[in-house]
Amino acid sequence: MKRIALVNQRYGLEVNGGSEFYTRLIAERLAEKYQVDVITTKALDYTTWEDHYTADEEEINGVRVLRFGVEKPRAADFNEFNGKYLSSGKRDIDTEKIWFEKQGPYSPAAISYIRENIGNYDIFIFVTYLYYLTVMGLPEAAEKAILIPTAHEEPFIHFKTFEKLFTLPRAFVFLTDEEKALVQGLFDCKHIPCQVMGTGVDIPCEPDEKSFREKFGIDGDYIIYVGRIDEGKDCPTMFKYFTEYKKRRPESKLKLVLMGKQVCDIPKHRDIISLGFVSEEDKFSGISGAKALVLPSRYESLSISVLEAMSLSVPVIVNGICEVLKGHCVKSNGGLYYMNYFEFEGIIDYIFSHDGEYQCMRENARKYVEENYRWDVIMKKFDEILK
Repeated sequence: MKRIALVNQRYGLEVNGGSEFYTRLIAERLAEKYQVDVITTKALDYTTWEDHYTADEEEINGVRVLRFGVEKPRAADFNEFNGKYLSSGKRDIDTEKIWFEKQGPYSPAAISYIRENIGNYDIFIFVTYLYYLTVMGLPEAAEKAILIPTAHEEPFIHFKTFEKLFTLPRAFVFLTDEEKALVQGLFDCKHIPCQVMGTGVDIPCEPDEKSFREKFGIDGDYIIYVGRIDEGKDCPTMFKYFTEYKKRRPESKLKLVLMGKQVCDIPKHRDIISLGFVSEEDKFSGISGAKALVLPSRYESLSISVLEAMSLSVPVIVNGICEVLKGHCVKSNGGLYYMNYFEFEGIIDYIFSHDGEYQCMRENARKYVEENYRWDVIMKKFDEILK
């Protein structure tokens, strides 16, 4: 039986993050056929990387999790350092080494474990290109490494460090065709074997819209945002667009419901309802009852929340600047994308005034997920790339 190590900066049932959640889904399914360890840190909060978990080792849903301490938290001056480096226009590996250490999670112990245990694993799978564990760990295990970059167009992908890093792995797993095109267009890696596969979508409970509305006191139509409420997800622009829409449509009773950890300011508005971190049951029930799911992010490599909404026949409204999100809409005909406020306004007006087309979008969204994001297809591709 092959022994596989998955490497990600955070891991746990409590961890709220796209690549981290994806890693857990993959680890648990690979563990059905292979011996799987996860190499990660003791951090829970990515804004500080402070140690949260105390155990060095635990088992989560049949997966052995090895946790290593973070030697120092995210640097207090990281944002300032990052801003100066990006605005300088210069790119050099020595400065980027400092950048990765300041960003974190700075865990030399995890890297030492990888280096000392190369012979104990058949394959190392590194998930997400941007963090210290991948940047420092992948070169140590390159001859046995699969990289799942979860890459998208952003300033960091153009760092000098990645010109070499992306030539090292034995294989790639890309989440979308758009990600593959981006990476192969930027780096000399077209010769490296790869597979394009997303993630399967599970709805672990029967959504109960009525109970959700009663529990949180929500009536009438609403659109929903699910995920970290963060400037990095362009949430402030979403708030700006929604409040402007309400000003221009004073008769509208539409609400914006938010689910997820608050990292940026949320404006005080009677029709913006923030629920914080909710249970899986509440999450899926809330999505199911929404008129649409909105995702304003400019930078996404897949977006599990978009796929979850579509699997529940809920159309999506996304930022068209993000090629991946735009691609979901174009390929499915189950969502619409905007490039500015007036297109956002037009989309909201359209879905409330074209019921026939809206119902077609609902059906198209569901079919898109069924045809492209089934676990049996995805894990078959994983077996092929592992071989």
